[in-house]
Amino acid sequence: MNENSAPSGESDRAAARPGDVARRIALRSQALGLSDEQVAKRAGMSPRYLQHLEELESDFDPGALLRVAAALQMTYRELLEGHTDPPPGQTSAAPHPVLMQLTTPECWDRLGEHGIGRVALSGDAGPAVLPVNYIVDDGTIVYRTTPDSMTASAAGSEVAFEVDHVDEHLSQGWSVLIVGTAEYITDPETVRRLAEEPEARPWAGGARNLWIRIAPTRITGRRISTV
Repeated sequence: MNENSAPSGESDRAAARPGDVARRIALRSQALGLSDEQVAKRAGMSPRYLQHLEELESDFDPGALLRVAAALQMTYRELLEGHTDPPPGQTSAAPHPVLMQLTTPECWDRLGEHGIGRVALSGDAGPAVLPVNYIVDDGTIVYRTTPDSMTASAAGSEVAFEVDHVDEHLSQGWSVLIVGTAEYITDPETVRRLAEEPEARPWAGGARNLWIRIAPTRITGRRISTV
């Protein structure tokens, strides 16, 4: 049974404290900019029934709470208990770890054709590291953003771009770091071609029509494995 399923039983009833669940619903609704009526509509129920679920009377319906969690883009466990995904690397290190340098081809191989990485840059408010959906395009990193975003301010300056992966079960992982100059993509044909890529749709959603390319001047990578 995974964290999105809605089991029933005394353990769930004990974990579901009315005040905590109501608070999580309120906070998440506020973060998403949703009213109680909008949350109820997304969950396929009346606002009054949603209020009943928040109060968590003794006969609460786990299936209904699961629909509320989905409406709020949460897992059932996050709504019920407030659990979130822990950051990687909380398991113990391997008994005999070995740190190895990756070659440039190995770095590009791990980057693949697309994914999610982090752009590190310096802005008016100081240094920042921000996640972006990226596409590998002819030996460069390309991402899309909005003109008023902090990642847009990277254009014309030197930035760092990082991607990593951690295997918790094997206590192994790798990271790739690219340093290069960011620039706007203004050629209409290139913009049209990139926008048609299946991987171009950003996870953050919204109209993100400004494209930025990072042309690498240096690429390095490391891998941790076991003997």
